[in-house]
Amino acid sequence: MFRYHRRDFLKRAAAGGLVAPFAISGTKASGRVLGANDRVRVAVAGINGRGQQHITAYGEMRDVEIAWLVDPDSRLFAARSAAVQKLAGNTPQCVQDFRRVLDDKTLDAVSIVTPNHWHALLTIWACQAGKDVLVEKPCSHNIVEGRRLVEAARKYDRIVQHGTQRRSDPKWIKVTSDVRNGKYGQLRLACINIHRPRESIGIRHPEQPPAELDYNLWNGPAPVHPYRTNLVPYDWHWIWDFGNGEIGNLGTHQLDLARWAMPAGAAPQSVLSLGGRFGYQDQGQTPNTQLTLFDCGDVKLLCEQRGLVAKKEVKVTVDFHTTEGVLKEGKFFPQGRQQGEPIADAPVGGFADLGRLHFRNFIDCIRSRKREELNAEIIEGHRSALLAHLGNISYRLGKDVPFDTQTNAFEGDKPACEAFEDMKQHLGEAAHLRLKDHTYDLGRLLRFDSEAERFIGDPEADRLLTRPCREPFMVPEQV
Repeated sequence: MFRYHRRDFLKRAAAGGLVAPFAISGTKASGRVLGANDRVRVAVAGINGRGQQHITAYGEMRDVEIAWLVDPDSRLFAARSAAVQKLAGNTPQCVQDFRRVLDDKTLDAVSIVTPNHWHALLTIWACQAGKDVLVEKPCSHNIVEGRRLVEAARKYDRIVQHGTQRRSDPKWIKVTSDVRNGKYGQLRLACINIHRPRESIGIRHPEQPPAELDYNLWNGPAPVHPYRTNLVPYDWHWIWDFGNGEIGNLGTHQLDLARWAMPAGAAPQSVLSLGGRFGYQDQGQTPNTQLTLFDCGDVKLLCEQRGLVAKKEVKVTVDFHTTEGVLKEGKFFPQGRQQGEPIADAPVGGFADLGRLHFRNFIDCIRSRKREELNAEIIEGHRSALLAHLGNISYRLGKDVPFDTQTNAFEGDKPACEAFEDMKQHLGEAAHLRLKDHTYDLGRLLRFDSEAERFIGDPEADRLLTRPCREPFMVPEQV
């Protein structure tokens, strides 16, 4: 399947005069064997924004060489090459097309920091070419692509790390382990709060993309959208064909922490999401306010996102409610007590040095070939990203409901009902909405078979498990 699409690409490329021919190394793992003194040679794909942190982390490691920088926007090459030269003393090769680095038999690994719609396909290509991968969160644009990605990692025996770097934080490792093992009682509910300002992206007219940007490559597997300055380079996050909204952005980190603390084997059985894009009219599609409830059997996850907040109101947290109390803000509050007991060395939020720890773990596992020592092995990344996708699918299948209509959306679930009332109050205060004049999107309650990774009795929801891809950038049905 992969070789077929590659041939098809070359035919089309030759006919259109797009690129010079190239080949991708064989479909078996072809990574070289590293000696103790060899430097791990890495390519960073996506060098704007978060990609710069990848460059810094690798550039500071004496046993790593940043060999390639990849980005469809060649305007970034000079500054990022200079950064590598300053950090590590070498000048990397720079290319726009990711596929051109995969024939480098001396290349050991790739770091993928592209928009979400490229994550799975680039990871699959890299695995097929015998490269190890660190892929940013969420590892996939949809559930089926996430599963294909895991299958590729297994088939080609690659080291694949997910970009949920809190898994490399010793403090989070301890807290989630303590919750999972019942130190504070049995976990019953994890409440996730993602309050971060998200301003309107406005309305921009289509225009000609810059000559230095290969916009066809930027679109890749997705349908080609007219180029707009509120799409590239960052606001694709809020467009369904490219991003997964805030629940797939910051939400993936917090959902991962919540899932990590759940008992082994706990998995989503149902999901319901509601919300909307309030406070402004723009070209964004994803909700800036969203409330999602996941039923995982004995444990429920409640994820709340607010984009209409002031900077001083930023809050990105996960609180654990157990049979014996609540663990939040670095303290444990026993049932019935207002005074919390401080938890020694509790995580305080932020990233601090987590990136360096996470990248170091990845490089160490490339050397040891011990997949089980990865802090965020790709199956864990897939399962956490899957939660975000479930929330979005429920939301997208929703219907418009007036705020003043009485609904029983959460079927009497007290924390969820209280969170919904709090959300409405917030919208009235922050967005100055007269709720009686507005509607919200009430998502569909979906039952999910976590083993099969399909919905139960809902073909319409099943269709949103994947997406059609644009040739020649096809995610293969069989990797």
